[in-house]
Amino acid sequence: MSWLIVLMVLLFASFKNTSPKKQSVSVIIPAYNEEPTVGQVVSTALKLSYVDEVIVVDDGSTDRTTEEAEKAGATVIGHITNQGKGSAIKTGVKHSKGDILVFIDADISNLSTNKIDTMIRPILEGEADITKTKFARESGRVTELTAKPLLSFFFPELNFEQPLSGQFAGKRSALNKIKFEEDYGVDVGIVLDADVHGIKIVEVDIGEINHDMSPLANLNKMANEVVRTIIDRAVNYGRVTMMDTLGNYIRMAIMSLSLVILGLFMLFFVPAIPLIVAGLVVAIGAVLTIYYIIQIIRKSVPILRKSDARISLRSFINMHFPVIISGLILVLMLSTFLSATTFSDGRVSVELTSRNLVYSSDNYHDTISVRGPYTIEASPDNETDVVRIPQDALRTMEMTANDTMIIGGEKYLVNTSRDGEGDTFRLPDEVIDSLDVTVGDVIANSRITSIFEKVVVIHNIKFTELKEKLEGNVEFSVNQIAENATFFNLTMDNESVLSSVGIFDNDSSYSISLDDEVVCSFNHEDIENGTYEFDNGVHNGTIEFKDRNNTSIRHFMTSDRDSFVHLYSL
Repeated sequence: MSWLIVLMVLLFASFKNTSPKKQSVSVIIPAYNEEPTVGQVVSTALKLSYVDEVIVVDDGSTDRTTEEAEKAGATVIGHITNQGKGSAIKTGVKHSKGDILVFIDADISNLSTNKIDTMIRPILEGEADITKTKFARESGRVTELTAKPLLSFFFPELNFEQPLSGQFAGKRSALNKIKFEEDYGVDVGIVLDADVHGIKIVEVDIGEINHDMSPLANLNKMANEVVRTIIDRAVNYGRVTMMDTLGNYIRMAIMSLSLVILGLFMLFFVPAIPLIVAGLVVAIGAVLTIYYIIQIIRKSVPILRKSDARISLRSFINMHFPVIISGLILVLMLSTFLSATTFSDGRVSVELTSRNLVYSSDNYHDTISVRGPYTIEASPDNETDVVRIPQDALRTMEMTANDTMIIGGEKYLVNTSRDGEGDTFRLPDEVIDSLDVTVGDVIANSRITSIFEKVVVIHNIKFTELKEKLEGNVEFSVNQIAENATFFNLTMDNESVLSSVGIFDNDSSYSISLDDEVVCSFNHEDIENGTYEFDNGVHNGTIEFKDRNNTSIRHFMTSDRDSFVHLYSL
């Protein structure tokens, strides 16, 4: 029994150790001559069960702010003289103990526990590192006329409704990375530092708040301090430099890279432009690119060497992103050209073979796919009667695995490419010779039908729905894609047997056989009529023909050679 008790104690201890640590919360209230409201703000904050302490920083008040705060239950820390809101916040942070710090103005007359909880809850639940507030009133004059225009100019990625709201909360670990201004610039400074550091900051709506509007003289001072903070951050984060000298170098580097790309495009894809012109464009672009990249590095290094280089890195990435993308495009183009380059007898040859974007609006093809290019390789010695064709190429030739191809009078089973060889043809040596291709050839998707043109295909089909179980095949030759293909649907003994699309020759007849006996034959006139019905005394059925506007590479074999549809009993 004693061992059971010991086990229970150990289990309880393990559960206790793995439970999450409770996060302590400190509320910091900077106050300057807020005797009428500071007590109510303190009392409201203390009503929240998870608030561990409330600290009021009396910033040199000349009224009874300290007395009212202490009476309400706050710890009061006093400044002898008025030093500014930011300085009061820094003092509160220094003397607080909480893992989460909440900053609330002392002049809010309608503060509620719900408003404070709205600020803190996203942090407690791990949804944010810092929260700032917005509330139901028009933004102030300093916000609309000063802060928002400057933020839009220097930090366009920020999109807060009220960047100077005053009330905010945050994890101490996150706030320790931020430089607190000592005046009214503290609010916008927190927003900017959090953004550049990659700290998750969320704007929360706390509803309507009532507090005194600042007189015009104070607004002038506030505006000056907000402007100074934004400009200082813009300079420190490289935004000002990037918008003039460095910004111009970035734009010119993008233009130079674009010139190189344009020249390469003209060189390979625009035959009407002389080779010397395309080469000149490439050369000019390359020289300019090297020059401006060097200038960008020269201007960038001093900014990154500043003491706050860590917080400049994100801004640098944002501003240099267009150059990086242009450079990646050029690298991809050059790597494509190099992969298509061959060296033989002292001669360099670049033959580009692109992928093929295929779009089809009918129901018999893939709606959209990107196919090729494909590489020709020899089959292994144990696959002399098998051709391996990539799945995309099979779609282009309207074939499937397990079909049979007749090449040079010999039959070859069709299979898909081996694992890891998705775009590789594996062909026996005899097939390579018959098709007039070479090992190592790279073939565009559009060339496949011309390479396999006139090759006969036996398209094997399984029929398992008929009472008399059947299997079958359709014979066709690969042809250049044509737009006059016909869709047909074969129904036999009241069951649908086959639906397909392909090209029927004019003035030719076609037959359908079952177990090598012809069931029916039809010709061009029957196809034009749209419906052909048959009944040979044993089997009856219908063939429907329609939509001669389909496209297909299938050229159905005529009855002169053999039945184009063969059915066999299983």
